[in-house]
This record gives sequence, structure tokens and C-alpha cells, in this order.
Amino acid sequence: MLENAITMKDVSIGYDGTSVLSGLNLTLPQGASLALVGSNGSGKSTLLKTLAGLLPAIKGRVEVFGDKPGLQPLRVSYHGQFHPNSFLLPLRSIDVVRMARFPVRGLLGRFTKEDDDIVQESLAYVHALELSEKPVNVLSGGQKQRVFLSHTLARKADLLLLDEPTAGLDVNGADLYEKLIRRLKAEGKTLLVATHSIKEASQCDYVLLLASRVVAFGNPAQVLTPENIIDTFGIVARFGGNDLLIMDNQHGPCTGVT
Repeated sequence: MLENAITMKDVSIGYDGTSVLSGLNLTLPQGASLALVGSNGSGKSTLLKTLAGLLPAIKGRVEVFGDKPGLQPLRVSYHGQFHPNSFLLPLRSIDVVRMARFPVRGLLGRFTKEDDDIVQESLAYVHALELSEKPVNVLSGGQKQRVFLSHTLARKADLLLLDEPTAGLDVNGADLYEKLIRRLKAEGKTLLVATHSIKEASQCDYVLLLASRVVAFGNPAQVLTPENIIDTFGIVARFGGNDLLIMDNQHGPCTGVT
């Protein structure tokens, strides 16, 4: 029997003792995918940072693979929403992806052929091999996003925490990402994705709607209703049967779902 990847009981999260989201109660089986949906300030990024062990929970019990967050770093890979725009050293894209192997080998450990193969494979996953030798600080926003996604993949973790992973990607990049997610799910990875895309959320096993509180949690059919979307974002336009266009004042239109 597979263990739960994530367990949260009566959890409140936030910064410096101030809660931004409370009342979190859920379990996520290993190998499942969960979409976190909500506008800015709803708690999505804070939740991912808490699960990554970067922020302590204010209240309640949080477990990641049966331990406190951060105690199994080799099993968890976190893709943050913001990345450095410049580096003190002229790091190439491949150098950034190679850093993902440091937790496995150590800063002074010798890289193996397996590590090199993983780095190359991770770049190829998002069609970023041609960026390998380019300094990261000369890349476009979409190109950087591909490189940092490659870094996340190169960890070879069991749990991937992805904060707005499609931000800055062009249409081709978004299509590659969608194929990548399908592949990761087929490999049995556990995925948590913070997104504004209702379409992306509908393709996950579970959806957690957030508005500085838990609006709804469950499978997409149960959660992604017009009533819940209105409760989450405040405004919703409906067209073409079940197609939804979500209007978020902070981000404009979000992706529709059939």
C-alpha cells in the first residue's frame, strides 16, 4: 500500500506568525496530482513553500511522506514562482540544471554518467538542449522558465511542487509542459501545481480552490462549478454550454474549461 505523499490536519500557514490561510485538512495519495487555484494572495505560494520546508506551519500537523516538511529533501523538488534575474558568475543553463544533482552527490562529489544523462534528459524534456551553453542572464523569460523547469526535473524527486510553471511560456512551451505533466503522472510522480488555468486544474486528480481560505477541495467535477469559481474569483462569465471564462481583476481572463 502506497503511503500518503501529503497529510495536513487543522493547518494554518503564513509569515511571521500571521496566518494567510487556515483550515487546511487533506491527504494526498502518492502518485496523485493536485491543482491549487486562486488569485494572488490566496495562499497558493505560501502552501507550496510550507510543503517544501521553506516556511514553518503556524498551526496544525503537516507531513510530507510521513515526515515534517524538509526532512526528505531528495524526494521533493520545488519550482518557485520567482527566479534570480542575474548571477554573480556567468552560469550557463546547463550549470543551473547540474545544480539539481548537488543534493545527491554533494557540492564536492564527483558527477557520474548517470547524473550527466539526467541533466541532458531534463533539458530535452522541455526542448532546452539548444540553450545548454547560453548564459542564463541573456535568456528570455520563457527560456529561463524552461531551464528552471529542467532543474526541477533533474532532481528526480517523487514530489514536485510547481508554482505557476507556465508563466512566461509561449504556446509551444505550454504545449510541451502539458505533455511533460502527462509523462510525469504516468511515471507515478506526485504533483502539486499552483495555477490560474482552470483547464490545467481540470486535468488534475484533485483541485483545491483558495481565497485566503479553503473554498472547496475534491475532484475537478465536484470543485470546478460556477458557484465555487464565483466564490473564489468573484466574477465569472459563462459561455458555450459548460465553458467558463474566469475574470480575475489581478490577472485578467484565466483559461476556460469545458
